[in-house]
Amino acid sequence: MSGTGGGTPGAPAISVVICAYTADRWEEIRAAVASVRAQSRPALEILLVVDHNRALRDRLAGEYEAAGDVRVLANAGPRGLSAGRNTGIAASHGEVIAFLDDDAVAERDWLRHFAEGYADPRVLAVGGRTVPVWASGRRPVWFPEEFDWVVGCTYKGLPPGRVRVRNVLGGNASFRRTAFTAAGGFATGIGRDGGRRPLGCEETELCIRLTRAVPGAVLLIDDRAVVHHRVPAGRERFGYFRTRTYAEGLSKALVARSVGAGKGLESERRYAGRVLPAGVARGLRDALLARPGGAGRAGAIVAGGLAAAGGYVVGSVRARRGGAAFAAAPAAGVGG
Repeated sequence: MSGTGGGTPGAPAISVVICAYTADRWEEIRAAVASVRAQSRPALEILLVVDHNRALRDRLAGEYEAAGDVRVLANAGPRGLSAGRNTGIAASHGEVIAFLDDDAVAERDWLRHFAEGYADPRVLAVGGRTVPVWASGRRPVWFPEEFDWVVGCTYKGLPPGRVRVRNVLGGNASFRRTAFTAAGGFATGIGRDGGRRPLGCEETELCIRLTRAVPGAVLLIDDRAVVHHRVPAGRERFGYFRTRTYAEGLSKALVARSVGAGKGLESERRYAGRVLPAGVARGLRDALLARPGGAGRAGAIVAGGLAAAGGYVVGSVRARRGGAAFAAAPAAGVGG
């Protein structure tokens, strides 16, 4: 084990789950593990879950298992991030399970800030702030901060500090084990599965399901719990931006099909009605002031919003015709 769960009496022991699927991210995986090992509040354990890639699993086992502080597991479910996370949950022992992407590194006090959130017994999930690390060295001038969720990061429009939210973002998040007992695990068939289309929203669906199962549940984001997420060059291009926003619309349609449009689109209505228009106005203002990228950002916001809306319409039609194509893992499957 990498620690005893921290030095604060009564603080929850935290297991960290990192899901991996490709050896192309070998150095990023090693950096993610190193950042968890370096936490000021040690993790109870680190679990590396490998998604249907035996060669990578064997290589990671050779790298870590002799040291005894990292367990390497094969995804026991269907291909995809949701089943990989469910595998990690079922194998973990902590009172809290935290998730870190395999191409991200956590700041030293990441777990300490998570643990502080659980002082309130009503809190069933705590997320953090995810900062992009651009492969080119800086943000593309046309890329709007309002759409940083496209690259798995915290986007402009979320309130600062430690605040109550509808859902946390999965690459920088934690849940009490009792949350999975009450609501089941991550739904398979809704999020990323290694395919060409970059789907998402598995965290949103789980969080909505959780607050329905436990009406008094509190979900928080603490922006002091910071991770730095690598953005590869291919995701800095407008083609990926367009594809990802369309796929988000498809995913939102599945979420709305599962939990209803009221909750499923609650935050999105505010985002589309307030955050995006304000972003367009800022971009146009910057263009008038001859600041670099202003017109591009305004245009990208409009294009991204339209692509997401189009994906939602297409996804809604498909969902009505074929029914929901995913299922949540039962509580018994993730109870540990």
